[in-house]
Amino acid sequence: MRTAIPAQSAAAVSGRVGRRGAMMIDVPGSVESASGAAESALARDDTPLGVQARWALDLLTGVRPVSQETLAGHFVSAFLDKHPQGFPAVLDAWRDQGPFRLAETRLVAHKGWLTLEGPTGTRHALSVIIDSTGLIRILQMQPETVVPEVHSWADVDEALRIPGVDSSFLAARIERGRRTVLHELAAERPMPTGSAYKLYVMRALVHAVDHGELGWDDEVVIRPELRSLPTGDMQDLADGTRVTVRETARKMIAMSDNTAADLIADRLGRDAVERAVRASGHHDPSLLSPFLASREVFELGWGDPVLRKVWTEGDESARRRLLGQLARPLTVRSSDLGPTVHQLGLDWRMSAYDVCEVLTALAQDSARDATGTVESILTEYPGIAIDSEIWAGAIFKGGSCPGVMMFCWLLEDHEGVRHVLVLQQASDEQRLIGDGLLLRGIGARVIDSGLLGGAKRTAG
Repeated sequence: MRTAIPAQSAAAVSGRVGRRGAMMIDVPGSVESASGAAESALARDDTPLGVQARWALDLLTGVRPVSQETLAGHFVSAFLDKHPQGFPAVLDAWRDQGPFRLAETRLVAHKGWLTLEGPTGTRHALSVIIDSTGLIRILQMQPETVVPEVHSWADVDEALRIPGVDSSFLAARIERGRRTVLHELAAERPMPTGSAYKLYVMRALVHAVDHGELGWDDEVVIRPELRSLPTGDMQDLADGTRVTVRETARKMIAMSDNTAADLIADRLGRDAVERAVRASGHHDPSLLSPFLASREVFELGWGDPVLRKVWTEGDESARRRLLGQLARPLTVRSSDLGPTVHQLGLDWRMSAYDVCEVLTALAQDSARDATGTVESILTEYPGIAIDSEIWAGAIFKGGSCPGVMMFCWLLEDHEGVRHVLVLQQASDEQRLIGDGLLLRGIGARVIDSGLLGGAKRTAG
């Protein structure tokens, strides 16, 4: 990685938002005075996410009712379709918990979180996620997830100690090709990882480009049998739509687009991705054989139970034959996803060390790519706000599925030293995993604490 990520402030800001959004005269130095600063900062953010986050905040303070025409101009249709009683009814329930004080703002690329404090001191997280067109794909308000402070590795262990949840953690420094483990917790345990599998698809793609088998300007074509479920938005494109490999790969990594990943994996072939698993140092490649596409996990996990039985009882050969029968459009919808299925081998199992290996390999791919394409794709979305004074660049990938959550980073400081952080969780019950804000927050705490290194490198 050669170019620095622009600085993005993650500092908390406090402020007060009236029910009608009225301007308040604040006393300098008071909590109220920070309200104007927070609103001003949001007002200056003209990125697509900043614009939508500002509008979403206004939804909680503006005049009722909001017309369907107005909502349709800000949301993807799939979001409004999820609220059969109408989204205004949901919005009214949210407003009734106000007026709110804006306690914190975190906006990173296409994902943002606004922490709002109600009149009784109860805090809520307003999540805003936009798609590649700038429309809101997810808007959700829920109780704030409190992330413990992290000042030591013991704090990390304690934060990850959750009854009913298996956790894995690895923090490592890589300098002059030598890896030094800073801290680990069950880091050798194979864990389901959700979308982290896309790191292997990316490695297979880079290999194909390096060997002239595929070009960044080549195209993939949307076909019904390759359309997956969100995350992402490529599943919404019309059949026959042609998208460059470069743009598809960008969406696969930066937006974790499942359809994008399936399109690239199909273009490369399952064997090519499985070779990438082996070449990337996975400790037991048989855990990812056959290598599943996202739509195959959805179909087997929450579709026909007969097919699921064949999968669970079959050996590798039987499973490969079964996957050959799934070359057809999905019958499963997002609303069908329910019980956890990672216990059935319907996921992608990697240890924290496996994740470290593939991240390191991708960083090497990026350094070798003279065009900068690989670096641009890998570093577009850093997952959290990254301090560019400490870190020259960051590769990030998250992953989730019912009962599964993981986040990983490879950060490079200005001396060229790499630091890897991997956090993984798995449970038989999705409610114990939550929406990922806790695990993401722990990762951010570790990075901000200086425990990893960078300019704040600690002794030992």
